[in-house]
Amino acid sequence: MKLLDRYVLSQFLRIFAACALGVPFLFMVIDIADNLDRFLDQGSTWSQIALHYVYEFPYQSLLGFPIAALLGSVFTVASMSRHFEVAAAKAGGVSFYRLVFPILCGATLLSFVALGLTELVAVTKRKSAEVLEQEEARSQTIRNSFVYRGDDGLVYKARLLDTREGRMDDVQIERRGSEPDFPTVHITANVARYDSVSARWVLQQGWMREFRGPEEESAFEFAELFVRQLDETPEELQARPKEPDEMRYAELGRLIESVERSGGTTNGLRTSRSLRIAFPFICLVIAVFGIPLAHSNKRGGAPTSIGIALGTTILFLTLIRIAEAMGAGGALSPAAAAWLPNIIFAGAGLLLFAKLRT
Repeated sequence: MKLLDRYVLSQFLRIFAACALGVPFLFMVIDIADNLDRFLDQGSTWSQIALHYVYEFPYQSLLGFPIAALLGSVFTVASMSRHFEVAAAKAGGVSFYRLVFPILCGATLLSFVALGLTELVAVTKRKSAEVLEQEEARSQTIRNSFVYRGDDGLVYKARLLDTREGRMDDVQIERRGSEPDFPTVHITANVARYDSVSARWVLQQGWMREFRGPEEESAFEFAELFVRQLDETPEELQARPKEPDEMRYAELGRLIESVERSGGTTNGLRTSRSLRIAFPFICLVIAVFGIPLAHSNKRGGAPTSIGIALGTTILFLTLIRIAEAMGAGGALSPAAAAWLPNIIFAGAGLLLFAKLRT
C-alpha cells in the first residue's frame, strides 16, 4: 500500500474503532437506565445483570457498525477537506475517487466482519435472555403441562417432564401437514424415556396416526417408538424454545422449510433471513453515501458531521423497518424488501459521487 493509502485507511479505522466501542456502551447505558429496576425486582443478582450485558455486547456492536462506519467515513473526509489535505492530494495528481478508495476497501472488509457477527449474535442473544433466568432453571427439574416447538415443525406436549429422571408422561407429538404429500402426524404415548447412550427419546405404549386427506387415515399401535427429529435433551426441552432472531442462518432456513411444508406463511421469516445478509453490507453502502456528503459540506465542523451521521442512520434504520414490514406483508418479495434500503442509499451515494469535482 502507498503511504497515502495507509494514512487514509488508518484515519478511517481509528475513528471506526472508537465509535464501534463507544456506541454499544451508549446503547447499553440507556438500556440499563430503563430496565435496571425490573431486573432487580425479579431477583436478578448484579453478576447476572453484568453477564447479561456481556452477552448483549455483540448484538449492540452489530447495531453500532453502520453508525461507526458512517462516522468514520464522514469524519475522515471532513477532516481532510477542512485541513486542505484533499486539495493537496488533487494538486499531486490524485483524484478524490482514488483518495477515498481505501475507505471503501475498509468498509467492505468491515461488512464481512459484520456478516460473521450475525451468526454470533444469534447465540449470544439467547444466552443474554437465559442468564437472567438461570437460577430458576437450575432449581427446577420438573415441568408440568409444557409445550415445546421444534425447529422441524413438530410440537411436543406432555403432562409432566422430569429432567432428573429423563422422563415425560402423557406425551403428544403433532405435526401439521399439507395433504397428501406431507401428511399430518399425531403421536400419543403413555411415557417417553431419554436414552443417554443413544441420545434419543424412546416413546412407549402409544399410537401413531397419519392423515393424508379428509377420509385417508392410517394408524398403528406401538410398544416402543423413537422419532428421529426429537433429539433435544431433557434440559433443552425444559428451556424456552428459540425465537427466530435467536436462530442461526441454517436453523432459520430449517424453520422456514417446516412452516412451508405445513402450509404456513413464511414471508416474515424469509425477510428476516435475507436481512441477515443485507444488513452487514450497510457498512459499505453507508460509506458510499457519507463520503461525498461530507466532502460537499466543507465548512461544517464536528457537530455538522455528527448531525449528518445521526440523521442518515435514523433515516436508514427507519427505511429498513418499513421495507421489512412490506416484505412480511407480501407487498415486496423478501429479498427485495431486505435489499431495498441498501439499493436506495447506494444509488443516492453514487449520484452524489458523480456530481463531485474530482
